[in-house]
Amino acid sequence: MTMEGGLVEQRRQRVELVKKAGYARKAAKKKRCKSKLQGCGEPKVLRALQELFVACRDVFKGPGTVPAPCDVNKLCKILDYMKPEDVGLSNRLLEIFNAQDAARGNLMEDPVKGSPVVTYTTIYKCSNFSLCLFFLPATAVIPLHNHPEMTVFSKLLLGTMHIKSYDFVDPMSSHDSPQHSQPRLARLVTDNDFTAPCDTSVLYPTTGGNIHEFRAITTCAVLDVLGPPYLKDDGRDCSYYKEFPFTAFSNGEKSASEEEGECYRWLEEIEVPENSHMDEIEYLGPQIDDN
Repeated sequence: MTMEGGLVEQRRQRVELVKKAGYARKAAKKKRCKSKLQGCGEPKVLRALQELFVACRDVFKGPGTVPAPCDVNKLCKILDYMKPEDVGLSNRLLEIFNAQDAARGNLMEDPVKGSPVVTYTTIYKCSNFSLCLFFLPATAVIPLHNHPEMTVFSKLLLGTMHIKSYDFVDPMSSHDSPQHSQPRLARLVTDNDFTAPCDTSVLYPTTGGNIHEFRAITTCAVLDVLGPPYLKDDGRDCSYYKEFPFTAFSNGEKSASEEEGECYRWLEEIEVPENSHMDEIEYLGPQIDDN
């Protein structure tokens, strides 16, 4: 078998591993409870996800709206206590991934691009919000990208990840269409490592680090709540960026804010980068009752 063929096969095996080791179909689908009064209610793992869904349905009101601070706190309190098993991830998943990464070295590599591929699955999606899981092998990257007119809650469920995020100094509405080649000044919001379990991070349409990048230090799993979800026809398409030092377009000048300790960069919108490709898999975890 050629080296390229071996990488393709390893990638296929890793995707299958996410499906089989990460999830277990519920026996409850085959064995119905005769009566909820007998104490045979929904499993705890389902209740946690169902609670999140119900809260999201109450909090997110559709495009053009931002959750009130009390609603943000409401969702954060739920997400802060969520664990991998609450979305059907077995505790063995991280162990298996880490063992394989150590033995063979980032097996889920794209044979063409040579970088670890991110895998994702959609738990639930409607016009107001979506719940998604992202799986990142060690060293995998979700490149610097934005979330136009969206409020996003990110909960790191497994692993250690470096997150870098920015906000534009002068936010523009979705109706503005600047030249892609024109860099825009942005303020660095986050540039840190995070290890699960940790608090939920929240970004808003123009604040909180709306433009961010994920770099997996170890194998990671992230639960994202997006309200509203991406929708190109509604002007919520994902854009990608390349960053430049503040001095690159400022002739060495420093602003008063920068001298006070805030860090600035120039961000230039770019075409979709090669390492932005993700593999989608079917969601096989606890199901949501949306009735």
